[in-house]
Amino acid sequence: MGNVLIIAYHFPPQAGSSGLLRTLKYCRYLRESGWQATVLTTNPRAYEKIDERSLDSIPKDVTVIRSFALDAKKHMGIGGRYFRYLALPDRWVSWILSGVPSGKRAVGGHQIDVLYSTFPIISAAVIGLLLQRWTNLPWVLDLRDPISDVDYPRDPLIRRVWRSIERKCMRHASRVIVTTESTRKRYLERYPDLLTPEKCIFIPNGYDEEDFRGLRIRPAVPIPERRPIRLVHSGLLYPTERDPQHLFRAVSYMKRRGRISADTLRIVLRAPGTVDLYRQLLRDNNIDDIVTLEPHLAYPEALQECADADGLLLFQAADFDLQIPAKAYEYLRLGKPIFALTTQTGDTAALLREVGGATIVNLTDEFDIYGGLNGFLEALLSGTHPTPDAQRLQRYSRRLQARELAKCFSELMEEQPEALQSASKI
Repeated sequence: MGNVLIIAYHFPPQAGSSGLLRTLKYCRYLRESGWQATVLTTNPRAYEKIDERSLDSIPKDVTVIRSFALDAKKHMGIGGRYFRYLALPDRWVSWILSGVPSGKRAVGGHQIDVLYSTFPIISAAVIGLLLQRWTNLPWVLDLRDPISDVDYPRDPLIRRVWRSIERKCMRHASRVIVTTESTRKRYLERYPDLLTPEKCIFIPNGYDEEDFRGLRIRPAVPIPERRPIRLVHSGLLYPTERDPQHLFRAVSYMKRRGRISADTLRIVLRAPGTVDLYRQLLRDNNIDDIVTLEPHLAYPEALQECADADGLLLFQAADFDLQIPAKAYEYLRLGKPIFALTTQTGDTAALLREVGGATIVNLTDEFDIYGGLNGFLEALLSGTHPTPDAQRLQRYSRRLQARELAKCFSELMEEQPEALQSASKI
């Protein structure tokens, strides 16, 4: 049995990010392939939202180390404003100060063979980088999103800092894992001196079949005219990456033309964040009777809500064409028709075309949304909208992905036995 130290900010009881499921499912299934996980994460005070019930989802055999961390916005800000230098490289920079010594103790105390960090919290990557330099252990950096791009992060100072960290990570990581093939291609082109195809590998996000056992999934059948169609989006939206404003305008236009009403359509945005802004936009567009903002639900309840829906909404902006929202795989596993507001050129659209079951419209074009939504609703009413192909989806099983990750760890142990010997002396 090999031992891996997983460094992850997003971990129960953190709430609001579906990204934590990637780490959580690895913890569950790595053991089947001969690897035991120890998790280094933050104290819950560093989370914006928590769900204590989610602690029950952590496998009993996984040791969780929670080291000190503060959120600069919450603990060192006034009215949500804080000095930017208190948040470099990110708002959880204080975690680095405690995470590194906690990680050093874990390496010796748990006989760690491999280090693993998961981004998009850059402090987790920095902790992994520093521990790798200290221990000389093999280090795997998992990029759920790319660290930087031409205009990301948008703040030039943060972008320079992150790009500097990114180059150091590419130099010292034993493997870099990405979640889309386009991201892999981008990194191989950006760092030809530091990355090889063998070093930069692709393990997508996915779904865990166990999460869907016992769900009552409403079949895609014609909808009785006596009840409204119910569409659901589950999770965070953003005024940039997943901006719903053009959808709001399209829905408002449909309402003014008499195409829809609160008697024929209900749209639920579950735990979208930025609630005050969206509530005002809904009032401005006179659609707050059709579109409702609902609070966070525990993961099983959120899945059941999606299973009860007639259709599911998915958002992804052009700036994030190299990324696929983690919830897309769960949507597909539910077998529901998907109304995807994204681009035709990104990896999200490519996944939806591969598996099927989606109507794809331009996120920033309210007229395209209007036309697409009209057709989508008509197909739902008649029960004729295609649904995802379950057979094509099977390759995105979390269990299979854990096997791929375990294979990566085992290869590193064979490649770097001298690092393991030196680490055992720590």
